[in-house]
Amino acid sequence: MKEYLQETALLNFHHPEIQRLIISRQWQDLDAQKQILAIYNFVRDDIQFGFNAEDTTAASEVLSDGYGQCNTKSILFMALLRAVGIPCRLHGFTINKALQSGIMNGDLYQMMPEEISHTWTEVYLANRWYCMEGLILDIPYLSKLQQKFSDIKGQFSGYAVATTDLQNPSVYWLGNNDTYIQKEGIVQDFGIFESPDIFFNQYPQKMDRKSKKLFSELYRHEINKHISDIRSPQQPDKDRL
Repeated sequence: MKEYLQETALLNFHHPEIQRLIISRQWQDLDAQKQILAIYNFVRDDIQFGFNAEDTTAASEVLSDGYGQCNTKSILFMALLRAVGIPCRLHGFTINKALQSGIMNGDLYQMMPEEISHTWTEVYLANRWYCMEGLILDIPYLSKLQQKFSDIKGQFSGYAVATTDLQNPSVYWLGNNDTYIQKEGIVQDFGIFESPDIFFNQYPQKMDRKSKKLFSELYRHEINKHISDIRSPQQPDKDRL
């Protein structure tokens, strides 16, 4: 089990900012189940949904950014869990890019590969591994999607969601359940990895250097603004009404 507690370049949990966060939140004083719940909720909601410069962003940088997507939130989640002694591992996949329609459109959508690298964290507690994918979208963003598509009561794909029930997705961890929000978009299953470092070394995002540069320097900022507008739509100027 010790391999699931190791620090790595991406899971840099001895970084001062990560250690300060753990101390300020007093996570080290909780029992294991409460530690997992507190860290899960923090990564889901305090780290908003958004796109970092690259998938291989170290945990300390994700924390500094204050936002993340499936892969980078998994990195931060794993680092925080290992920092408090909770074993965890990475499960690697690809997902169909169709579930990103709505936040990725036009030229960007065409540029993206048909299958996008995707990961979730699996957490060990009381002799069981729990799959925790449901932390990708912060609740304010997800709630606005549920309002926007309030007429859809069942399956939904788009806006970074792929679920069988948009209005009641399994994104809350109750201490004895798996959580999911993009699971229905999975195409390939690459299995279990000790760390994100190993996974992304073997299965990097299938984009050429030019596309990666465009995404990092231009497109991701447009996506993040669109996500922010969905989460907190601008109110009309009353003086102009």
